[in-house]
Amino acid sequence: MSNNPLNAAALRGAVDLSALAKPARPAAPPAGAPTGQGGVSYVVEVDDRSFNEAAQQSMQVPVLLALWSSSQPQSRAHIDALAAIVNSYDGRLLLAVADITQALQLRQALQVQQVPMVLAIIGGQPLPLYAGDQSDDNIRAVLDQVLQAAQQNGITGRAQGFGAAPTEQETDEEPLNEYHERAFDAIEKGDYEAAIAAYNAALQANPDDEDARLGLGQVNLLKRTEGVDLAAARAEAAAAPTDVAKQTTVADLDVLGGHIDDAFARLIDLVKATAGDERNQAREHLIDLFDVVGAHDPRVKKARTALMSALY
Repeated sequence: MSNNPLNAAALRGAVDLSALAKPARPAAPPAGAPTGQGGVSYVVEVDDRSFNEAAQQSMQVPVLLALWSSSQPQSRAHIDALAAIVNSYDGRLLLAVADITQALQLRQALQVQQVPMVLAIIGGQPLPLYAGDQSDDNIRAVLDQVLQAAQQNGITGRAQGFGAAPTEQETDEEPLNEYHERAFDAIEKGDYEAAIAAYNAALQANPDDEDARLGLGQVNLLKRTEGVDLAAARAEAAAAPTDVAKQTTVADLDVLGGHIDDAFARLIDLVKATAGDERNQAREHLIDLFDVVGAHDPRVKKARTALMSALY
């Protein structure tokens, strides 16, 4: 088991897109969630940002991540049943619940096709469990297996129960820039075009807004890869090694999947293999991906050097 706490980006080892999630209050139990002994709940609602706080506890206690969608209200019924079962274990398990219509990064990282979807996190490592409705007996059997796996890896602690959600006075949130607020709202609705427009407006107002620049690159990446079939894209790229559109699509998917070095190497090879407008398109796309990953990332610095060598 890894000693590194899991965060949402680590589910794919990729670019940290948590900046695209609206800043959230600290994790708190869902209203009306079933409780364990003494009225304590071991269920917490999370989003892209607060997920990390819950996932870090997987170093001491097995954490379950349950995904549902507010666009499919029936998927919530299973989550509520799962919550009641988890609470009956009195802290031997912690359940983190995320609505994928709000948790953009988790949805993208896990490539959710069906809800409800449940996985375990043990010692920072994700373990897929099941998707779709399950009977209570089946759920308990799965959770017992999770506890057994956790014990084998020395994860035998108990979660601290959650109390009431913090009040307005207990939270001290910095107000968001209006452009970033608009971008976050658009992302939560899956409206990438509106988010791109908001980030462009932020950069027009302040060309030095690096958060907006990073956000713009990441939203563009999400927009380009939305609905793309990974296997088909790779097959098409393999059959056309100098096709800029096909190669850049796979490079995008590599970045989203955490294969940063592979993405950069693919486009540097493409720069070497092409000329004229095609070469310029490959170069510009690579530079766009530098913005997605972040200028200070050592992989970007290494790739910039390789790009210069390829060009000159």
